[in-house]
Amino acid sequence: QVQLVESGGGLVQPGGSLRLSCAASGSIFNFYAVGWYRQAPGKQRELVALITSGGSTNYADSVKGRFTISRDNAKNTVYLQMNSLKPEDTAVYYCNVRPPGRDYWGQGTQVTVSS
Repeated sequence: QVQLVESGGGLVQPGGSLRLSCAASGSIFNFYAVGWYRQAPGKQRELVALITSGGSTNYADSVKGRFTISRDNAKNTVYLQMNSLKPEDTAVYYCNVRPPGRDYWGQGTQVTVSS
């Protein structure tokens, strides 16, 4: 069983930055794509950013140019650097990895962007 633990959320003013971390209990990130998702109150969970095992990245249009996903395989950790934050970025952020036949999620970390 793989455990994912997110951290780094908090309250930040508009225009500020946060870096989220997702730590895995094993070296699973070496082999599979990892996604960061978010879910705002009353809205569906949406994919924010994805990084493949080879290091390719994809972003939702709403965060392109502001967010950067990266990975440190030696630390079994994936990061989400979030810059120029907006109130509409407020949500619970989750990391996810899907080996064949499996679907692992962390517990989420709250990001609140407000003045």
